[in-house]
Amino acid sequence: MYRSHPVEDLYSCPSGTTVTVAGWVQTVRDHGGLLFIELRDRSGRIQCVIDQSANATLEGVAKDLRDEWVISVHGVVGLRPEGTVNASIPGGDREIRVTGLTILNSAKTPPFPVGTSEEVSESLRLTYRYLDMRSPRLLEALKFRSELTTLIRNHMTSHHFWEIETPLLTRSTPEGARDFLVPSRLEKGSFYALPQSPQLFKQLLMVGGLERYFQIARCFRDEDLRADRQPEFTQVDIEASFLTRDTFLGIMEALFCDIFRTFKNETLSRPFMRLTYEEAMERYGSDKPDLRFDLPIVDISDLAKKTTFSVFTSVTSSEKGTVRGLRYPKGAGLSRKEVEDLTAWTQSQGAKGLAWIKVESSGLSSPILKFFPEEIRSSLRERMSAEEGDLLVFVADEHKTALKVLGALRTHIAQRADLIDRTKTSLFWVVDFPLLEWNPDEKRHEAVHHPFTAPHPDDLGVLSDTPEKTRSLAYDLVLNGTEVGGGSIRNHELELQRRIFSLIGLTEEEAERRFGFLLEALSFGAPPHGGMAIGLDRLAMILLGRDSIRDVMAFPKTQKGACLLTEAPAPVDTVQLRDLGLKLS
Repeated sequence: MYRSHPVEDLYSCPSGTTVTVAGWVQTVRDHGGLLFIELRDRSGRIQCVIDQSANATLEGVAKDLRDEWVISVHGVVGLRPEGTVNASIPGGDREIRVTGLTILNSAKTPPFPVGTSEEVSESLRLTYRYLDMRSPRLLEALKFRSELTTLIRNHMTSHHFWEIETPLLTRSTPEGARDFLVPSRLEKGSFYALPQSPQLFKQLLMVGGLERYFQIARCFRDEDLRADRQPEFTQVDIEASFLTRDTFLGIMEALFCDIFRTFKNETLSRPFMRLTYEEAMERYGSDKPDLRFDLPIVDISDLAKKTTFSVFTSVTSSEKGTVRGLRYPKGAGLSRKEVEDLTAWTQSQGAKGLAWIKVESSGLSSPILKFFPEEIRSSLRERMSAEEGDLLVFVADEHKTALKVLGALRTHIAQRADLIDRTKTSLFWVVDFPLLEWNPDEKRHEAVHHPFTAPHPDDLGVLSDTPEKTRSLAYDLVLNGTEVGGGSIRNHELELQRRIFSLIGLTEEEAERRFGFLLEALSFGAPPHGGMAIGLDRLAMILLGRDSIRDVMAFPKTQKGACLLTEAPAPVDTVQLRDLGLKLS
């Protein structure tokens, strides 16, 4: 028998219990007469003690041990002698007095210290990911992810959702990110695509009468990567029939209340707050604002028109122009160099410049203050709730650009000034997204979310005349400034779906070629339905307080989409290409 107990069970074992444990050697220490082995399995660590005077044969075996060798130890659990207890670690008051030891496998010297907090480059950790997994930090993350997935499964099944698998090999219906393509050997010249999401299949399940579906789904997107994106990722995919938007969001809120109660010991208030897309953008410059701090964007365009500052007056003379500002608490203490750096950062986000005014004990001060009449200065200070010591910053530009820049600047200021209350949870819905937006490069409208999203019923009358002003029944769930889930009520009526396809520039022939199977299905009595997808990787990352989704994935890829462990992607044999009817150029 290799093992009778995992290590963590020994922490509560009665003294005198005979046990067998197995794992990896963390360290071996020879204290002259006593040999100490720290043994580690996935559940924890335990000190094992060999009395060299009592068992010379055992001593000889143990002295050959090296870090990361795999061993099985037999012995008796006991309390450590007084003065040797390590109260800072679980089980630091216990040890195993060894009576038997078996070497199960030897190990080469690892390329970095395993299971320690020493700084090791991420590329080295990813190359030897199986060694990095032995560290408590990664083991904790993978265990947490497993427990989170189990809770979600249990919650969804308790609400009568069925877990159904959908295909990984499907047809390419590019809309947004690029598909990963898989060539067909049997149909040369044709390709499967790996799914960016199970969107169309889960809608077909609703047409099929399953009514409530979920899946822990693997998805694939061939897009540029960053800290919270990977080419393959996991989402909790959900769809339901015969539910209004409010009822469906209520079920999702119950799920997140369950998650936070279980893993954060936090009781969330329901219903969650809702912000319309327009409110979020106008007030915070983002459709996923972090509300753990209160720095609203303030519109001062009417005041800017009454100044003689040409930058402001020229922008506000345009119908699309606006001047907006932010209050930087205690920012008046920034040096000239720091203000210049802040201006440069703002320009890197797309602004033409950054105007500023300091609120000091003697009053307002700024190079542009001479262009502001006294009554405008007073109104400006009042509107922006300016306090002594603040720095007021302004961006003058087209409406969309100004909001986008100030949204990024708002977060930058909060991080720089340490304004984010990390003890708070900011969890809310953003609703009523635009249905369509104009793509000036392609000279057509395109779906903001995807073309299967239903328009807001109150806006059906303006859908054809002013498509870009039509709201949708889409919704995003935002947690601490990160979108962790999003979805919508879908188009379940055939003619409305055809109408949306036409508005995004698809001819009837193109719509039939790309989505004919969906249109056909909608003609057979599709129920009203909607759903969402929750990013499991992102959610686990946020709940654990990690900086990257790579920290909560077993085998992540680099920011260039490479697997350093397997060296994928890699060239393939010419025979494989010939079988597929492919030739590289």
